[in-house]
Amino acid sequence: MLGGGDTYRVYLGEYQATKALIRDATCSEGTYKALLSVLSEQAQQAGWAAFDCGRQADATGLYEASHTAAVEAEDTALAGNALAFLAYQTVSGDRQAGIETAARSCATAGPDAAPGVRALLQERLAWAYAVAGLATETERALAAAESALAEIDDAPQPDWVAWVDRNELSIMTGRCWTELRRPLRAVPALETALAEYDDAHARDKSLYMSWLADSYMAAGEIEQAATVTSRALDLSAGVASVRPRERLAPVLRRLGGHRALPEVAEVLEKAQA
Repeated sequence: MLGGGDTYRVYLGEYQATKALIRDATCSEGTYKALLSVLSEQAQQAGWAAFDCGRQADATGLYEASHTAAVEAEDTALAGNALAFLAYQTVSGDRQAGIETAARSCATAGPDAAPGVRALLQERLAWAYAVAGLATETERALAAAESALAEIDDAPQPDWVAWVDRNELSIMTGRCWTELRRPLRAVPALETALAEYDDAHARDKSLYMSWLADSYMAAGEIEQAATVTSRALDLSAGVASVRPRERLAPVLRRLGGHRALPEVAEVLEKAQA
């Protein structure tokens, strides 16, 4: 699976080409707004790739441009998603701002948004709450995401939420409980979801395994944490994304206190290599 380092220039080029087309186009208002929605979605793709390869300032600029285009297009779902991207990026540095932006994303999309959209934005809100250590609010947002997913039927959903399903929600649930230091809740959710992930999705699988390793550490299962970390390192090798190694770094530091264990010594040597 390609990482942001592989795709950023491609997505950025597509965004810039559409931006130029809109600037020079003569068309009806309906077509103009449809093109703005395309531009907004392309900016989100490019922003996510920038975020994934460590270009944080570029990601912020693209998310903000996406929000501006979506507002002009009167596409409330895409406008809400742009804010959710910003919240996801912001929350690690400013928890309160991240929560406020994530809540605004849900309000912007509104209660009439497609169920898949509401599920995605609610799980991003749950993540913001979890990073801030707010367990009750996290659980409430996860429940709202699950309720939204239960509403999905044969009605069309935006193509950009096609990947949001129960497995994705299980991953986010496990990640949230990991952040909240509740391994008894986190481990089953992550193990169940990861069992469905093919190794071809190496970037995502290695990233999500970092939370599983983290939860095993919190539970005092050091050997199991080392085994999962070793597998995550194997999967992330050669992936053009900074995020798996960034996530694994603190786990490896904590494993360093247990290097007398053979499994730990082996994974620390692998990480160094």
